[in-house]
Amino acid sequence: MSIDGSTVKLPKTKEIIEHFGIWKVRQGDPCPMARISQLFDSLNKITVNAIISPKNIGERKHAASLFSALPYNALILLDRGYPAFWLFKLILSERSHFCARISRKWVIVRKFINSGKKEKVIQLKAASSSIKYCREIGENIEPLTLRLIRVELDSGEVEVLITSLVDKQAYSRNLFAELYHKRWPVEEDYKVMKCRMDVGAFIGKSVLSDYQDFNAQVFFKNLVAVMAFPVQAELTASGKKDQYEYQVNFTYALGKAKHMVVLLFQRTNAVIKRLITEFQLLLAKTTEPVRPGRKFPRNH
Repeated sequence: MSIDGSTVKLPKTKEIIEHFGIWKVRQGDPCPMARISQLFDSLNKITVNAIISPKNIGERKHAASLFSALPYNALILLDRGYPAFWLFKLILSERSHFCARISRKWVIVRKFINSGKKEKVIQLKAASSSIKYCREIGENIEPLTLRLIRVELDSGEVEVLITSLVDKQAYSRNLFAELYHKRWPVEEDYKVMKCRMDVGAFIGKSVLSDYQDFNAQVFFKNLVAVMAFPVQAELTASGKKDQYEYQVNFTYALGKAKHMVVLLFQRTNAVIKRLITEFQLLLAKTTEPVRPGRKFPRNH
């Protein structure tokens, strides 16, 4: 599972401004903004849980709210904005594990990088801010036994991961670079939501309608992903073709499903089965190659 967050602009009405607040943006006048977050199944490309709230609620608190849908023994992948003692405690109390990128701002991380070591088991103590949150959520502040792992990127940059998987025999250090890369699908999913689906194009002008629009979009995306899953399984099983593996063109799938989804709730079982079968046959004909190793630097 991966957790990540983003923000979206909202319609500029008095009711929405009072609820969500008004914020400065990179271009244009200040406008209402919401924070969105999701718990994402990175292997099956499904949103397990999602939340939208006023932007002043931070990503870590969003993550804590998303844990209500956390399956037993999950492994949570987190970006460097999430690490906090209290959040780690909460994940472990849910009988799950985590692997997170951690910033050099942490003294314990800088010392680890300067040591030149490839990995190290550490005792992480609670900072004063985390002690407050631990008390709020009913967690103790006993130090955590965690593991730091150095990952050297192709660019020469050193990345440090922190994880609760401390058993070096069961979880070799060499696994973690690829493991953390499994977080990337949640980033791609936000690109789908914001660029392909235009999740920020809210139809309603009220607070309630904004919540409804967001959750309807997430439901729609999940439904299309579920219908595409058998097609993708067949493509994967068929192996490489013309040196590439192929995948469902999800942008095409979203466009084709837009007007069909409503019919799935209005027609008879026989018609619904025919609609899904025809939809899947279309997806099987409109695939795109997977080109491994493609990299595009972010334009900040």
